[in-house]
Amino acid sequence: VPSVKPGYLRPLVPEQAPQEAEPWTAVMADIERVVMSGVTHWQSPRFHAYFPTANSYPAIVADMLSGAIACIGFTWIASPACTELEVVMLDWLGQMLGLPEQFLARSGGEAGGVIQGTASEATLVALLGAKSRMMQRLKEEHPEWSDTDILGKLVGYCNKQAHSSVERAGLLGGVKLRSLQPDAKRRLRGDILREAMDEDISKGLIPFYVVATLGTTSSCTFDALDEIGDVCNSRDIWLHVDAAYAGSAFICPEYRHLMKGIEKADSFNFNPHKWMLVNFDCSAMWLKQPRWIVDAFNVDPLYLKHDQQGSAP
Repeated sequence: VPSVKPGYLRPLVPEQAPQEAEPWTAVMADIERVVMSGVTHWQSPRFHAYFPTANSYPAIVADMLSGAIACIGFTWIASPACTELEVVMLDWLGQMLGLPEQFLARSGGEAGGVIQGTASEATLVALLGAKSRMMQRLKEEHPEWSDTDILGKLVGYCNKQAHSSVERAGLLGGVKLRSLQPDAKRRLRGDILREAMDEDISKGLIPFYVVATLGTTSSCTFDALDEIGDVCNSRDIWLHVDAAYAGSAFICPEYRHLMKGIEKADSFNFNPHKWMLVNFDCSAMWLKQPRWIVDAFNVDPLYLKHDQQGSAP
């Protein structure tokens, strides 16, 4: 960790951007003087906070290549290779983890993987998909209910040990999110979840979303996914699995018992940028039914339309 104090950088650089170009040697000297003096060295073997932002020579070369091609990938037509490579690579990665076929694009259904910036983003995206799905369902059952009526009743759940971003997803999504007390081994269990849901239903609330954490931030605990999955499936509630930190371990078959019940989830996410020597940011997310998320965000402007609209993800 550098020994600099807040505000250290401003005195080291000019007040305005330079008017004239500088030689490369001067730029590199500034990198050493201005930047390196204030860097926390996440790659150092002595760094034991958070996680390593696992860089590597292949990752650096990949970054240079993608920076040089500089494609913009917001639709298939904007750069077909960008979309299609992402879909295929996430199938490869899903197979490496032993994810069930129903999460993979190659299964021939609508499922597949997508790269998010962070696991926090994946949790929010899944929450918005779950919210959209439940709202549509409730409007069909109760046409007289307004969006406001429904939003006030929705409630999601997670382990008290879950990452703070789960709570933040609730704030950003405008819904209640309950942090539940785990068992003595810090795991969220099925019976704890079922009791909380029954309690909320008796108050007129509507459970719609659950986050199970595989590898909590504070102690790397694994929630009882199999039990939680049974509760969610029996009530048709969206189950998102946040394996941000420890998900890479599932590449080793001997650790896959820790994700028993994964086939009961609707979405799954982990961060290759934590263990897999891929530089920040690369958070991989898989969805069984991406249409809920696509529809939740879809505004479909004319300038994004293209001839292959229905046949490309």
